[in-house]
Amino acid sequence: MGRDHPLEPIPDDGEPGVEVYNRELDRLAGLNKNTWFTAPWLYAECYLYRLIRAHCSITTYWNTFDPFLSQKLSTFSQSGTSIRQIAASMYELESEKGALDKEKLGILFREMLQMCLWGNATDLSLLTHMSATDIEHLQVVGKDAQVARQQFILKDDQEQLWRYLSFLEAGRVDFVLDNSGFELFTDLVFADFLVTYTPYVATVYFHPKLIPWFVSDVTPPDFQHVFTSLLDPSFFPTPVGDTSTPPLEHITRMVTRWEQYVEQEFWTSPWPYWSMEFHAPELFESLKKSDLVIFKGDLNYRKLVGDVRWPTWTPFEAAIGPLAGSFPLLSLRTNKADVVVGVDKEVAEKLDSSSEEWRVNGRYALISFLPRSKPVGLGRPHLGE
Repeated sequence: MGRDHPLEPIPDDGEPGVEVYNRELDRLAGLNKNTWFTAPWLYAECYLYRLIRAHCSITTYWNTFDPFLSQKLSTFSQSGTSIRQIAASMYELESEKGALDKEKLGILFREMLQMCLWGNATDLSLLTHMSATDIEHLQVVGKDAQVARQQFILKDDQEQLWRYLSFLEAGRVDFVLDNSGFELFTDLVFADFLVTYTPYVATVYFHPKLIPWFVSDVTPPDFQHVFTSLLDPSFFPTPVGDTSTPPLEHITRMVTRWEQYVEQEFWTSPWPYWSMEFHAPELFESLKKSDLVIFKGDLNYRKLVGDVRWPTWTPFEAAIGPLAGSFPLLSLRTNKADVVVGVDKEVAEKLDSSSEEWRVNGRYALISFLPRSKPVGLGRPHLGE
């Protein structure tokens, strides 16, 4: 890699994606863009993780091995303080369920949304040098922390999103997941809130990656790892002398409500999401039936906007191309790559002139929402059935 060697074909391991990657690699070779330094950055990144998967899957004893699992579990085990606090809040919410009118639900929704947003700050492909204390600081999701972080949300469509969501009846929400561990926990809590405490959502689908992906991305087995860890009293030990930590029963009560997930190979392809209708038409048609598709994290954001370094003031709607209006779409992303859209020109230029690496340091965030504008075909099934 460091010597800019040509990318080798993905070995045929009998799993999805081999032909997709190798056909694109042949095309790039014809353009003399098939080396580590000349290939498109998004393709090369995705290719790397598919190559790692192939070298594991062709073996006899390592074909189910996740080389990043120990890192995911180790980081998750450092999240006990925030997880207990969130579980306690959800437990207290149970007694208030009957008194939750639309105004109170709106307040809770905004808190849940920001919890889900800032949970994305824990990304193991980027946090290689962070200590346990650093990670715990990133995972502070309480009300005070959210107020303090409000100034760092550079694009904020929360109000537009709430106006849309609060008029649904027993709708469907899809989560295109990002990181496992703490972020997956916050995604599950947000989904639990939507289904259990509001009349607006009745069904939630989770879309994980089918292979180990970008170190910390959610795979199907990660659901079971997270559930097992949450139900293990020894996984989040109570600090010595701490009498204020909420009991584990709150976590157990919450986990027993949680649903399962669905699978789709398109999420581990090298394609930007512009091409979803062409490369994954069944998935595209399924998402068109959703009342809200939530794309979590940095890589999903980059794929939404084609990994193009647009001018930062480019409207989000323009940057996501043919996806715009196909289904109600929400992107929750903390900035960890140069690609940013939907930010006022003056704000972006002021940040660019500072010494802060605001595009990549994970301190700033974007909440980008677009409603449906294209008509849904006749015969659409009734949501929640």
